Amino acid sequence: MNATITGWGKALPPSVLTNSDLESIMDTSDEWITSRSGIKERRISHVETSDMATIAAHRALAAAGLEPADIDLIIVATCSPDTLIPSAAAFVQAKLGAKNAGAVDLNAACSGFVYSLVFGANMIRGGTHKRVLVIGAEKLHYYMDFTDRSTSVLFGDGAGAVVLEPTEADEGLLSSELGMDGDSAEFLCIPGFGTIGDRVPDLPSEVGVQMDGQEVFRRAVTMMGDSSVRVVEEAGIGFEDVDILIPHQANQRIIDATARRLKLPSERVFMNIHAYGNTSAATIPIALTEALEEGRIRPGANIVFAAFGGGLSWAAAVLRWGTRTEPIATSDVDFPPSERTTMELLQPNFDFFGLEEL
Repeated sequence: MNATITGWGKALPPSVLTNSDLESIMDTSDEWITSRSGIKERRISHVETSDMATIAAHRALAAAGLEPADIDLIIVATCSPDTLIPSAAAFVQAKLGAKNAGAVDLNAACSGFVYSLVFGANMIRGGTHKRVLVIGAEKLHYYMDFTDRSTSVLFGDGAGAVVLEPTEADEGLLSSELGMDGDSAEFLCIPGFGTIGDRVPDLPSEVGVQMDGQEVFRRAVTMMGDSSVRVVEEAGIGFEDVDILIPHQANQRIIDATARRLKLPSERVFMNIHAYGNTSAATIPIALTEALEEGRIRPGANIVFAAFGGGLSWAAAVLRWGTRTEPIATSDVDFPPSERTTMELLQPNFDFFGLEEL
């Protein structure tokens, strides 16, 4: 028995934050951001993480031809849940009406979706669950200190989801690797949340993303490239058999370096970082959904997922696609209208981090 993806969906907030918008609030430029990351714009959510996750879940369930009651486990990969207790997954379970499902959050930062995909697949392989809903959802703008141009230009909000079901066909998860370099955790962190920090941090920056860009870049290239090579070998296929690489969308140069390690031409690498920036655990399921929408995935395709993130975590997997690349149905569940502009949505960040003092 194996686990295969039968449904997929994405949820992208309507409010767009462009590089031009960022030029108006900090010392940066479209050329500076684009040349270093490949990012042109990102989305800013007016709803909570669990709301985005629920929209993506409805769309994935419709694509699989299932109802919420058919799901017996929900895993939400996120590092930006609505609340610490209860989990974002608890809110999703309630909003979906998935009364038969257990629900849990998983935090491996940007590697979270691949971690969750592997966990969900192994629950099915073990025979304890039949239908698992795996969601990556993030409201990362909450953490953005817009006085720090090195990090705040990189991240955005969004969600993506897949449905896993059992199969005896020659498809599904073929191999995987989950890793962590905890000794390097300080290179990408939010130090002011949790019991290690003060209840009221002395500095606002302690509750914003802190990143050593050079160290993260260097480790990310190694982590994603090496783990991708290993899972391809473990799957018993060659690089020439990889039909598409769907990597974590953090930085265009990191993606290019990973593709070179796998000897893949650009047409076999999916990239949408220009449109959404880094949505952490949501990047891969969003990219997978768009690759299907664009006809980039054929029946029986060998797909490599590769990610890295805070921890520093990494994850890679090879999945063989099934026979269906079109959704069985679609969902009309969508975002509620937003009554605020993008800049109005970001005003709490500006106030908290003291942007008006620049």
